[in-house]
Amino acid sequence: MALGLVLGELAAPFQILADAYVRLLQMTVLPYMIVSLIAGLGSLSPGQARRMLTRVGAILAVLWALSIAFAFLMRVSFPAWETASFFSTSLLLPAEPFDFLGLYIPTNPFHSVANAVVPAVVLFCVVVGVALIGVEGKERVLGPLQALSGTIGQVNHFVVKLTPIGLFAIATHLAGTLRLQDLERIEIYLVAYAAMALLFLLWVLPGLVGVLTPASYREVVGPARDAVITAFMTGSLFVVLPMLGECARDVLRRHAAARPEAEGYPDVIVPASFNFPHSAKLLSLSFIPFAAWFSEVSIGGVFKYLQLAVLGLMTFFGSLTAAIPYLLDLFHIPQDTFQLFLATGVVNSRVGSAVAAMHTLVLAILGSFALAGLLQVRRAKLVRYLVVTGVLVLGSIGGLRLLFEAAFEQEYTKDEVLAAMNTRRGGVEAVVHREPAPGLEEDREGSVLDRIRARGILRVGYNPDNPPYSFFNAHGELVGFDVEMANDLARTLGTTLEFSPVGFTGIRQGMEQRCCDLIMSGVIMTPERAEEVAFSRPYLEEHLAFLVPDHERSRYAARDNLRRASGLRLGVLRSSLVVDRVRRYVPEAEVRELESFEEAERFFEGRHHGLDALVVSAERGAVWSLRYPRLAVVVPAPPLMTIPLAYVVAERDGALWLFLNTWIDLKQRDGTIDELRDYWVYGKDAQPREPRWSIIRNVLGWVE
Repeated sequence: MALGLVLGELAAPFQILADAYVRLLQMTVLPYMIVSLIAGLGSLSPGQARRMLTRVGAILAVLWALSIAFAFLMRVSFPAWETASFFSTSLLLPAEPFDFLGLYIPTNPFHSVANAVVPAVVLFCVVVGVALIGVEGKERVLGPLQALSGTIGQVNHFVVKLTPIGLFAIATHLAGTLRLQDLERIEIYLVAYAAMALLFLLWVLPGLVGVLTPASYREVVGPARDAVITAFMTGSLFVVLPMLGECARDVLRRHAAARPEAEGYPDVIVPASFNFPHSAKLLSLSFIPFAAWFSEVSIGGVFKYLQLAVLGLMTFFGSLTAAIPYLLDLFHIPQDTFQLFLATGVVNSRVGSAVAAMHTLVLAILGSFALAGLLQVRRAKLVRYLVVTGVLVLGSIGGLRLLFEAAFEQEYTKDEVLAAMNTRRGGVEAVVHREPAPGLEEDREGSVLDRIRARGILRVGYNPDNPPYSFFNAHGELVGFDVEMANDLARTLGTTLEFSPVGFTGIRQGMEQRCCDLIMSGVIMTPERAEEVAFSRPYLEEHLAFLVPDHERSRYAARDNLRRASGLRLGVLRSSLVVDRVRRYVPEAEVRELESFEEAERFFEGRHHGLDALVVSAERGAVWSLRYPRLAVVVPAPPLMTIPLAYVVAERDGALWLFLNTWIDLKQRDGTIDELRDYWVYGKDAQPREPRWSIIRNVLGWVE
């Protein structure tokens, strides 16, 4: 970490070493999981397997449910920071269907292994391991498997020796390249995870023993102290398994003396449970909602969280280094966040080892009492336990939320990013009129293209508030995608520029009054306009979407959701093409045609109480969400439609029309349109990246 602070962004090359270490960690994950699951289950006797499945399995399921609930509750503690972003093509990606059979039942296990389909691999190993239980002479199979497991363990042991180097590379790279605001977010996850893990360790798990058995809370926590501390210090559950078995047997000697065979149950439960996900692993599931919050990605509604719970449980049978990247991919969360998981793991793995030790001890005690038939639920103790747990959870979540909001103040600045955008390429000499320019009085002989060249001025109509195509930035300069395209066209023609404002409702009038030669301002091609003016060939496509209050995104995500909604009121700027499509898409909704853009602006500002959502292009809606972060853009599934953008040609001039089409084609081929779209529409490099603060740059001044 210290080296990263010294080097700053010069620490970027350490990512190569960090990636190499991550790949080494993942190299033996699937082989180890296959061998350990098959050997661990296959070594059980039929009776052990049956009893463990029914009784111990039920207790394990309760612990799993509690762990997953706490992992998801952690998300509530994260502060509700306002956020928004430019348009992203990820908005257009359809939601991946949840193929339960394909995900869990492998038709070809080798394909599942090769493609790291972890749930299918786990199920295959469980089925093979269970089948091996009743096979005669299974020792001949278990022997080679155990030898192979030992071999893989030696490889892992070698990788573990590299851990200081790997974590050094990861920590150096993150400390040197991570932005300060991102460091604040990592601190939020570390504090939240530690708080919830300690609550689980010190109350939730041992408290269950006090409710369901004659043993008291103190009788669990006291003897377990040494094992828990050792697990925390070493970061390993494996090394304390014998200690945990002895702690469980000690509790059974005092409270299950009538069933002496119960004292031997921990010897089966403790090692067998090592192959199953423990509470600390499942608490790590909280990293997926955190990574989504960190990356400003939405996981979705309740169903998506249920899907995450099921998938997380299945994938966590294996290693977290295989499961976390798989889940990040599945929920479209950037893979770069996996390195954050490894970095936070330096702290969380030790806290997690302590929780895992308590989980194993509690499972051994409760499972042994269950196998001996001595479990009993005492209503008074259960009610008291639930009340205390509820108070502690609410207090912890609420306290963390207040702490984060007080300690990590966020000032929303995404609207300033848009206002600070400037022209990427040098422009030609230009005059910008704020009021409509008078019509030209000139000889109309010859083509419009000839007249432009003769006067040496290209007159372009623009909409003054139509980001990202034409708008005024914080310095009062006219900027935007089409403003840059107009500058490029003027350079090609060898002329200067003159911009004149033209509203969307005044396109025809602007052409008839001869105040401009072209309108270049994100004009949508519609049948009504095509009857009145001539359009160039399309140069961009936009995607129709809904602009909605942020908390209602899931309502508009799918066509079926919209059709189930009643009384939906949608606003659409007047266009028969768009209005007809929306009415066919959502026939149950009331579609209101807006006469002007000013009516739409009232919705942005929260002053249009008659509408639930606006139908806009996703590209422009994303920009408006930067100005009004309470709004969000939703591209439904299936998509509404795509709409083309084109330039309006004065007097339907054929020469200018042909020239413009050829010029657009060339700009698409030479990358100009892609470059400008990346900046103005997608927001790539819209926020200048200042070099990360570092000692070598900002203190010592050794590098520029």
